Amino acid sequence: MYQSVSKPLAIAASAFALCGPAFAENYVAISGGIAFQEDSENAGVFDGDFITGAGTTIPAGTVLPDGTAVGWNTGFDNGYLINLAFGRRYNIFRGEIEVSYQNAQVDTHTDVVAGGIALGAEDAGVLVTGADNLGISVADLVADGQGELESVYGFANAYVDIPTGFILEPYVGGGVGLAFKDVNYSPSATTIIDDSDTSFAWQVMAGVTAEITPRIEVFGGYRFRDGGSLSVAADLFDADFDIENRASIVEAGIRANF
Repeated sequence: MYQSVSKPLAIAASAFALCGPAFAENYVAISGGIAFQEDSENAGVFDGDFITGAGTTIPAGTVLPDGTAVGWNTGFDNGYLINLAFGRRYNIFRGEIEVSYQNAQVDTHTDVVAGGIALGAEDAGVLVTGADNLGISVADLVADGQGELESVYGFANAYVDIPTGFILEPYVGGGVGLAFKDVNYSPSATTIIDDSDTSFAWQVMAGVTAEITPRIEVFGGYRFRDGGSLSVAADLFDADFDIENRASIVEAGIRANF
C-alpha cells in the first residue's frame, strides 16, 4: 500500500520540481527589424459645420454640416522598430515584459472624400474656410506625403519554445499591452494632423532560436502587431479621425540568459 501511494507521489514531486524555481532562468533580449506598416483608412467626421473655401466646382461658402463624413487613405514607407525585453524562462515557457519603439514615415495620401464627394480634382482652397483658389489640386497637395507615425509600446508577452534536439528551436508567442502613439500628417508642409493617443495593443509572434553558448542565443522571426486605432483631431479644420496602426514585422535579435 505504501509503495503504491509513494510511487505516484514521487512522480508528481519530480514533475513539480521540473517546473520549479530551480529550473527557472532570467534573460534580457534586444531585437530590431523592419516594420511593413499597413495603409490606413483615415475615417472621420467634421466637428461642427465646415464652410468650404473656393474649390474648382465647389463654390466658397458651401456648408458641410456637423457630422459629415470625411477621410482619405494614407500609405507608409517601410519602417523600423527596436525592442528591449526582460523575461524569465520556465523550461519551455517564457514570460517577459517588453518595451518597443516603432516608426513609419508617410509615403503618400490619396482619395480625399467629404460627404461622399471625391475632392481630389478640387482646388485645395476648398479645404480652408475663407481661402481663394490655391492653384494646386487637393490630390496634388496631399500626394506629397510628409509626416510619420511613431509608437511606443509596453507589452506583457508569453512564449512557448518547442524542443527539437537540434540547434534551431521554433517558438510561438503572443502579447498584450498599451500603445502610446503620435501621428503627424503634413503633406506639402501643410499640417493636417499633429496629435497623440493611447490605446490597447496586441501582437503574435513566431520564429526560431539558435543557441550560440549556454548563455547566449540569437533568434529571428515574424510578428504581427496591432496598435489599435488612434483617435485624433485635425489641425487644418475641425474634424476628428480614427487612424489605423497595424504592421507585419520581420526581426532578429540576441538573448542573454543569466
